[in-house]
Amino acid sequence: MRRELNLAVLSAAIGLSLSAVPSVHAANSVTAVDLDWTGAVVTCRTIQYVLENEMDYKVKTVSMPGGAGAWEAVRAGDVDYYCETWPSYNPVKSEYLTEYGGDGSLSIVADTGIVGSSGYYVPRYMVEGDSERGIEATAPDLKSYTDLNKYKDLFKSLESGDRGTVIACPVVAWECEDQKRMDLLEVDFHAQIMGSETAHWAEMQAKYKRGEPFFAYAWAPHWIHAALDMVEIEMPVYDEAKWPATTWAQDVTFKFANPKFMEENPDVVKLLEKHRLTNSQQATMIYEIDVNKRDTDEVVEEWMAANESVWRTWLP
Repeated sequence: MRRELNLAVLSAAIGLSLSAVPSVHAANSVTAVDLDWTGAVVTCRTIQYVLENEMDYKVKTVSMPGGAGAWEAVRAGDVDYYCETWPSYNPVKSEYLTEYGGDGSLSIVADTGIVGSSGYYVPRYMVEGDSERGIEATAPDLKSYTDLNKYKDLFKSLESGDRGTVIACPVVAWECEDQKRMDLLEVDFHAQIMGSETAHWAEMQAKYKRGEPFFAYAWAPHWIHAALDMVEIEMPVYDEAKWPATTWAQDVTFKFANPKFMEENPDVVKLLEKHRLTNSQQATMIYEIDVNKRDTDEVVEEWMAANESVWRTWLP
């Protein structure tokens, strides 16, 4: 019942943005979700590039956060496909996808090629020190979540009071459950949600530049691991029955779509089936967009121009 209420609220919340989307698509037009993390945007735009430049399709994009609301939009037919989902972040999959026990109102199309991992990190200088920066190790024994309470005073903030702080998953809709995870594992930390991916990385980078302690959520593939030297903190091995008192499963990401759309648009489905990006290919574009602050479409078009031999294999 709680999930049904959540979906109803989320559907209502996105109703205004979807109201302009026609329920019956014009010939050679598709509607896709423009998701709220750079990696997914890159994946979606590479598909969009081929649809518009090689297959004579018009692509309408609807911006919304990844999560239950976007899944419901695809199920309702307001959006046609979802180009990169991380299954461990989306418990709603068990309602819609037959592979996870759902009702089949959505269908998996194919893997994206991106294999994701998620976890919690501290800067290496906390554990090992950094002689070049004059930083001494402040948490030399910090290896596991079981060690965090010992060092919680290092991670206090104005918001956390006497508790430590975890710079948590930045978007509530992603359903990371950081606070619940800390509570279930009896880690006396407050989950600080920055509200956007940009703010999340900026907070980590600012603390790193100042040589301050931080304990933060991050995922890969991502440029942050090249920018900051960090150590992953051990968490309990993934166990669906115990979630979220465990780490995330490795995410073999995939695309899914509305079944009616798939039936009516076999050429688009063939593109989605053949489309693949590697972690390295995606990370290259993420770096240019997030670190070098370049325009997303410019970066994608540049990559497509330089990798024609790759994307031509995606064509139906």
